[in-house]
Amino acid sequence: MSDRMHVATRKGLFTFDRIDENWSITQTNFLSDNCTLVHGDTRGDRPPLYCALDHGHFGAKLHRSRDEGETWDEIGIPVFPPRPEGEAPEIDSMGKTIPDSLQLVWALQCGGVDQPGRIWCGTIPGGLFKSDDDGDTWELVRSLWDHPDRKQWFGGGTDWPGIHSICIDPRNSRRIIVGVSCGGVWISEDDGETWSCHAKGMRAEYMPPEREFDQRIQDPHCVVQCPSQPEKFWAQHHNGVFRSVDDCATWIEIKNISPSTFGFPVVVHPDDGETAWLVPGISDEKRIPVDGQVVVTRTRDGGQNFDQLREGLPQDHAYDLVFRHSLDIDETGDRLAMGSTTGSVWISEDQGDSWTCLKHHLPPVYAVRFLKPQA
Repeated sequence: MSDRMHVATRKGLFTFDRIDENWSITQTNFLSDNCTLVHGDTRGDRPPLYCALDHGHFGAKLHRSRDEGETWDEIGIPVFPPRPEGEAPEIDSMGKTIPDSLQLVWALQCGGVDQPGRIWCGTIPGGLFKSDDDGDTWELVRSLWDHPDRKQWFGGGTDWPGIHSICIDPRNSRRIIVGVSCGGVWISEDDGETWSCHAKGMRAEYMPPEREFDQRIQDPHCVVQCPSQPEKFWAQHHNGVFRSVDDCATWIEIKNISPSTFGFPVVVHPDDGETAWLVPGISDEKRIPVDGQVVVTRTRDGGQNFDQLREGLPQDHAYDLVFRHSLDIDETGDRLAMGSTTGSVWISEDQGDSWTCLKHHLPPVYAVRFLKPQA
């Protein structure tokens, strides 16, 4: 069981450790800096830990620690190729100019155990990068960037399209699945050499009727794959909840989830692809919990039925929103944790049946990740 948790916030990175049955902050890093993402490698004896920072005017940065966060080194960041002289800026399908430079590191995912040093990075604008030296250098995956259908992508909650979800198939490290907002779900079967869109069944009610089911403009907020049943996927979409049981060949919409089908995060049980958790809210411009009550919804039967999990969560004038990277589940499938935009962090040791608040007053939380401390 993972007894360490990293929480990336608007004003620093906080490390929680479970000591004598209690969770406490044992380490802080990058205090006052905007930490947008944290990711831990799990391969090897002393794998690296990564933290992404957004310095606003000074741009996005990446840092890596090889001693569990005691010390950090700044490493390379993904760099987009320069626009040829005289060439007009790229315009997305909604008429917005796509920037030529990195705006945000939005996803980090390590490669398979057979790919030492490999790490993937998804960005805003919608670029996918890979590194084979633990992030020292990065290469743009041109096969996806140059794909003609990328011109159909556009920004959703952000101004520009972005890659926020990366799944590496446990059966084959060369099979990569990425979620794009707004661009659907894309899969490569050959380590990123070629790509195809796999969002059949998803719908986008924000589009004209004739484009509602266009796979290339879907807005999945988060896409996850079950490690032990890798043909099963879940997606929290802008327009609801979808699942696939056939390796993303088709997606089925899960309806009638109370109190809402809108949200950002989703996690799936590592050993049971029928069991998943979501954190619902009110859609579009509101983006707050329904009735001011924080709720986690859980299904154990593939979306046929859902439980509303409320014990230990605030139920009166609570306006906590949980972002897509701010809900996590450990390798046992029993322990979950989540952090909110109001700086609260909760943990559950019983699959969400009950929750304990660890902190009420951290900065807004952008990412929560469990990690086993190294021996």
